[in-house]
Amino acid sequence: MNVTRRILLGTAAGFLCAGVGHEAFAQPDWPTRLVRLVSPYGAGGANDISLRILAEQLARGLGQQLIVENKPGAGTRVANELVACAQPDGYTFLYAAAPFATAEALFGKLNYDRKDLQPVAMAVVAPIFLIVNAQAPFKNLQELIAYGKSKPDGLTFGSPGAGSQPHLAAELLFRDAGVKGLNVPFRGDNMAYTELLAGRIDATLTAISTALPHIQSGALRVLGVASAERSAIYPEAATLREQGFPNVIAAGWFGFMAPAATPRAIVDRLQAEIIRALADPDVKQKLLVQGLEARSGTAAEFGAFIDNETRKWSALIREAGLKGE
Repeated sequence: MNVTRRILLGTAAGFLCAGVGHEAFAQPDWPTRLVRLVSPYGAGGANDISLRILAEQLARGLGQQLIVENKPGAGTRVANELVACAQPDGYTFLYAAAPFATAEALFGKLNYDRKDLQPVAMAVVAPIFLIVNAQAPFKNLQELIAYGKSKPDGLTFGSPGAGSQPHLAAELLFRDAGVKGLNVPFRGDNMAYTELLAGRIDATLTAISTALPHIQSGALRVLGVASAERSAIYPEAATLREQGFPNVIAAGWFGFMAPAATPRAIVDRLQAEIIRALADPDVKQKLLVQGLEARSGTAAEFGAFIDNETRKWSALIREAGLKGE
């Protein structure tokens, strides 16, 4: 696609979104038909799996079928734009992910406005663990940093991609530790762990579920977790803040959003059902097995969380001169 055509299509998409959402849809009996839940990632990942777990539970509470639609691409922007431009009738929702808060800082002007979407409820957090090869010469975080400082090019960190939450967490650690670092992007955690096991990268900051068999076998070692508190998924891992880096707090996250003009009554109903679903012990356990933590929050709390994430990571992106791919 040539540049002119891409710009025209982007402009058209922007106008399309701007034209949607001025009419409020009265839906006293909502939902009366199938509800679409849009995932910004492909099938099989943490976003998709957790959404399907929640969709099954929400269908029981709402008395209506909920279908998951995977719309991957452009660092979640494809799905974000689709829902931003959808009719605000309560039948299309976004299962937003962490890149929602950093898209504008990384990519500049978008084909949708953040104001075209409203928060419904926070749902899930994916803790990010610092993992190294067990045969590496460093056995703890301080030794890893000292090793990086001893190398002219610093440390190599594997991540799911430039601008991803693990990449940003690594950049934050590089900055606060005063060590050079190079982000090495991979398509998926499996590839990153393959390189880590082969000794071709120094470390990775990613979700732990794929690494657990290698950790249990003694091939990989966990040096910490970037959460504010220790994670029930792997409580043996001390937080990075416990180890002297109080600002290095990061995690993947997912939550529900709706087109901006979706009626308040529908948003409130779905919010209540999401909070109820996340309180279910069976749902919590299913998420935990996937390396995820239930983290419910109201629309207002989720909105404030997104705003805080946007400010925090946008400042780091500018400071580090990062650009999206």
